[in-house]
Amino acid sequence: MKEKEITIYDIAAHLKISSATVSRGLKDHPAISQKTKKLILDTAKEMGYQTNPFASNLRRQKTNTIGVIVPRLNSSFMSDALSGMENIANISGYNLIITQSLETEKKEILNASTLFNNRVDALVVSLSYDTKSITHFEPFLKKKIPVLFFDRVSPRKEFSSIVIDNYKAAYEITSHLISQGSKKLLHVTGNLLRNVYYDRCEGFKQALKDNNIPFDNEEFLISNNLTPEDGKDVAQRILNMNSKPDAVFVASDLCAANIMLELKKNGIKIPSDIAFAGFNNDPYSRLVEPGLTTINYKGFEIGELAIQIIINQLNHLQKMTMTQNIVLGHELIIRQSSLRHKPKK
Repeated sequence: MKEKEITIYDIAAHLKISSATVSRGLKDHPAISQKTKKLILDTAKEMGYQTNPFASNLRRQKTNTIGVIVPRLNSSFMSDALSGMENIANISGYNLIITQSLETEKKEILNASTLFNNRVDALVVSLSYDTKSITHFEPFLKKKIPVLFFDRVSPRKEFSSIVIDNYKAAYEITSHLISQGSKKLLHVTGNLLRNVYYDRCEGFKQALKDNNIPFDNEEFLISNNLTPEDGKDVAQRILNMNSKPDAVFVASDLCAANIMLELKKNGIKIPSDIAFAGFNNDPYSRLVEPGLTTINYKGFEIGELAIQIIINQLNHLQKMTMTQNIVLGHELIIRQSSLRHKPKK
């Protein structure tokens, strides 16, 4: 049987004083003497009393908590983003309730419901791989609870979002591969339902078109979950091709690194046989040999900005009805995995 939770009324009854005095003593109110405060605090500790800021905040119609849903926690980008969120939230007196969808719409729906029922003041979301509908976020809209998407965002105009220009970034990195002499380029991407992968794929294809390079959509476009295991599978698929690509652009550094490692085990030289480029500038991109050409965008700054926008809305510094779609900058980082020619000075 669950032990009864100790309340201020239990402490008051034990000390034979009013509950109001206990409440003020626990809050270090100046009207209560130091002797009485100490007595109240010592008794509260002895009886196992726990403060309940959630209940107190509910009386003020505010919980000072912001819900966060991310696809997975074991991602370098998401870790950086969450660190940025925590940084701003802590400075501003807010707590985060962080959940992960594990890349499934079902878990994302459950997380959204849990956070809604926990009365979070706002919600920050990066969508899962297979989320098709976002109706599970509509209860937040109806209650005028701010919702902001980042990285993997919703196309619906009611929601604010923070992204980078994935189309432009993919166009730039593909153009770089072409400038190094590549003419048969393979693209490995995630679920094209998600804006990040769709936009990167479109940028890739446009760069090929602008350079008059034909594209075989069936053989030279591979969509998977971009896991290390998927990387090994892609490597085997490349090894079994009669006509292998001379460059591979992968929408994830982790997956790219695992493709490279598997190919190298089988005698493929990088970049002379196959040039490589990834995306995200994860630590893997610097640890793999040769170093992986990639796109850098700063997860920590995205996380900070996401929480700052939400807090500004909660504090009425900007209108909750005013949607914002912010596009942040990115940087092409060229490393040895793609360099067949020395860069011009």
